[in-house]
Amino acid sequence: MRLGVLDVGSNTVHLLVVDAHRGAHPTPMHSEKSVLRLAEKINKNGDLSKDGVQDLAGAVETAKESARRLGCEELMAFGTSAVREAKNVGKVLRKVTDQTGVELRVLTGVEEARLTFLAVRRWFGWSSGKLLVLDIGGGSLEVAMGIDEEPALAESVPLGAGRLTRTRFTKDPPTRPELETTEEWLEEQVADLARKVRQLGEPDRVVATSKTFRSLARLTGAAPSTAGPSARRVLTDTALRQLIKFISRMPSTDLAQLEGVSSGRAHQLVAGALVAQATMRALSLEVLEICPWALREGVILRRLDHSNGTDQTGLLTGQGRQG
Repeated sequence: MRLGVLDVGSNTVHLLVVDAHRGAHPTPMHSEKSVLRLAEKINKNGDLSKDGVQDLAGAVETAKESARRLGCEELMAFGTSAVREAKNVGKVLRKVTDQTGVELRVLTGVEEARLTFLAVRRWFGWSSGKLLVLDIGGGSLEVAMGIDEEPALAESVPLGAGRLTRTRFTKDPPTRPELETTEEWLEEQVADLARKVRQLGEPDRVVATSKTFRSLARLTGAAPSTAGPSARRVLTDTALRQLIKFISRMPSTDLAQLEGVSSGRAHQLVAGALVAQATMRALSLEVLEICPWALREGVILRRLDHSNGTDQTGLLTGQGRQG
């Protein structure tokens, strides 16, 4: 079965095409992105702007055509924080459906955490025991923990790298006072989340996923993407602390030149690093393992679990089979 997954995030609209069937390892066949920065197109009234809606519809239409051309039997499209937080989300979804025929499903933050956790659990397997999973997106931080495929704890807090860049920094690079006050503020923001995690006891394995964590790990010496997804990659608290001292003095144009940093996300790298540092400190974590699978893979795996076409979890609403 060839499946397409369309992830509408705060920064990008990302199409991933895989060949997979139930019980098999999904094999990536194609990936393409459009950088829209939708979160930056939310106007002062809290609505996604007309230009933002049109850009989104255009990107979805392009992805749909790519999925059709590549022979996808099904296209599953979902949106995360930028879409779900727009006050005119209903109008946005109707516009996308009317113009493209694609039904965009809006995931809650908790659903994001649960599906990402599923992907990490499948990647590392049952021998990992009690898993703690961290994921920094553009709009939110997701944390999930448990011993099964369904986590005992799934939380989402509005501490995304893009969100903090827009709301906490006025300069590029941010000023020293901005960095210091943001570090103090983050310590307060993650305290309650850390308390909930500690109530579940010590994890057997701590894993991070998402582009932010992968970039941070690469910048601290982890293997490049050319080494393949199975190469072991880690991010340590010591290396992260040293990295922040370096990147916090660089403008985003210079950060975009670093290996492992995409031009579309360079502007929010410092904020993402501060969120990672605050979370690791609050949870007393010295090392994070990096998982190549995340939310998109979780969506695929959940779909394959119910390959009779019925989504028994209620988490996904696909576009249906491609004609």
